[in-house]
Amino acid sequence: MLNVEEALEQILDVLEPLPITNISILEADGMVLAKNIISQIDIPPLDNSAMDGYAVKSDNVQNASPSLPIALRVVGTTAAGQLPFQSLVDGHSVRIMTGAPIPLGSDAVIPFEETSDNSNELNVTSNNEVLILHPAFQGKNIRQAGQDVRKGDKVITAGTVLRPAHIALIASLGKSKVAVHRPPVVAVLATGDEITKPGHQLTKGMIYDSNSYGIASSIKEAGGKPVVVGIARDNVDSIERKLFEIKDCDLIITSAGVSKGDFDIVKNVLKKNGAIQFHSVRMKPGKPLAFGLLEQKNSSVPLIGLPGNPVSALVAFEQFCRPAIRLMSGHKLIARTTINAVLDDTIDNPDGRRVYARVHAYKKKDVYHASLTGEQSSNILSAMGKANGLAICPENKTSINAGEDVTVMMLYWNAEVF
Repeated sequence: MLNVEEALEQILDVLEPLPITNISILEADGMVLAKNIISQIDIPPLDNSAMDGYAVKSDNVQNASPSLPIALRVVGTTAAGQLPFQSLVDGHSVRIMTGAPIPLGSDAVIPFEETSDNSNELNVTSNNEVLILHPAFQGKNIRQAGQDVRKGDKVITAGTVLRPAHIALIASLGKSKVAVHRPPVVAVLATGDEITKPGHQLTKGMIYDSNSYGIASSIKEAGGKPVVVGIARDNVDSIERKLFEIKDCDLIITSAGVSKGDFDIVKNVLKKNGAIQFHSVRMKPGKPLAFGLLEQKNSSVPLIGLPGNPVSALVAFEQFCRPAIRLMSGHKLIARTTINAVLDDTIDNPDGRRVYARVHAYKKKDVYHASLTGEQSSNILSAMGKANGLAICPENKTSINAGEDVTVMMLYWNAEVF
């Protein structure tokens, strides 16, 4: 039986980042940049004003003060998007708006509140004159051309996960599309005679399919595109038919049918129609887990067979499917963040497997703590719903007692954790 690291290594060894695709920047948030972004322009393209005010020659206003204001002739107004109509000479100024290009000859901007334009005590002596109340140094309130980005700069490096600020930056360069690694299309297939789709009438002996929806949501959170195939019944024909209905996907995830029961036949179908690499892992929950390649008409598609119990399926997804999806999406960091915490409750490990206990992690007096969220059986989905992390008890420890330190793999971060 493989340990978690060995099983994950076998899965990741057959995967690689998916091909590069060019998509609209509006669709690229959260995706991984595949090629360096090199700027073809300066940003800003011209020297421009950081304030609403007056563009001046700083030498003209060196001695300006409220008691001895300096009068300048106003020869025009320039707004953002307009080019100055003339070069500034001594004794002249231009009324200028934020973002407007700086007129030639000027080297400073005096904000309105430092002029008679914003004073009730001093009067403008003419409609074409302004009084400057404070001095200015060269470059005051001027944004230099190329201050943010210069032509030829490497602005964003390949491998970066694109976030809103990156998207805005790419748009500022004039690019409407960007090269990213294509996110994987992941097919989700549930198996079992006893499950039915939510929204249908529940008959005696049946249960609703929670795995397909939990797995599909987990795929989306990991950056993949889920395709829910439906439910296959516990027979070879049904499972084969459903599997071979799947087209144009990069990964298949099934739930149930991978342990040693009479009706756990997904792994047998995989053996018949491809190759199976392993079918159990030394972990709890999630021991029955299969991985192999399904042979389709023109390709081999990796298939991960998760356990049927809903908590087992979600925990195993975190250990194997999420890293696989992130690798295929081009991510460099594929693992969840872990923290060290003080355990509030005891975790028992009687059978030498790695235990992933469902916990709620929180911070108390600058120390992380982790508390079990309820009954730890693999069918107790409510305990998983209350958890924001998985506390890890290694294979070689029979227990971790309350008050001892524990490593917690964080699933979600919330205000209580910080």
